[in-house]
Amino acid sequence: MFVSRSMTRKVITIHEDADLHQAREKMASNKIRHLPVIDVDKRLVGIVTDRDIRSAMPSSVLNKKEDMEALRVKDIMTKDPITIPPTYTLQDALLLIQKTKVGAFPVVDDEKKLKGIISIRDLVRAFINVLGIGEPGTLLCIIAEEKVGQLKKIVDAVTEENISFGSVLVARTWDKGKRAVFPYLLTQNTGPVKRKLENLGFELLDPMEWYLDELPKNE
Repeated sequence: MFVSRSMTRKVITIHEDADLHQAREKMASNKIRHLPVIDVDKRLVGIVTDRDIRSAMPSSVLNKKEDMEALRVKDIMTKDPITIPPTYTLQDALLLIQKTKVGAFPVVDDEKKLKGIISIRDLVRAFINVLGIGEPGTLLCIIAEEKVGQLKKIVDAVTEENISFGSVLVARTWDKGKRAVFPYLLTQNTGPVKRKLENLGFELLDPMEWYLDELPKNE
């Protein structure tokens, strides 16, 4: 799925010459934490966050109100922020967030014109839709051998019980030659299918006890 399908299109922006009071009011009234900054040609030139504004508020170091009022958005914004094109996938955006520790990315075209913004909140909403977990159901964690046909056995066992899938995720485990399969089943009655899976030789774990920190690290 492309970023263009999940990004926020109606982006609240601010001009680089606006004062900090305007920026703070826009954030508060729209309940946002990231404010893309544009120039007179409506091209992206920076981004300002609620943290930037808080850092510029009067303190023991900057305690003169007139000093703060003289500041403009361009004085505190992050210039040339990290941006992504509309053709990035959700996976690309997630990996970039993990790498950069940035909470939102402006989405721009080749001319740096702002097309949208995608945040962690947008990505969470998108993956809720992709994974089907917006519907009532149950998440299972099944440990399977890493070999052809294992996933088919799991799918067959579930469908034989007339249970629909919301989604299926597969992850590496800390045990060599094993995979963790996470089917999200659109039912609350999973007792029969759990017993069937265990009879087929699969190990079932409590998904809440699955620790991502214990997954194998990249070589």
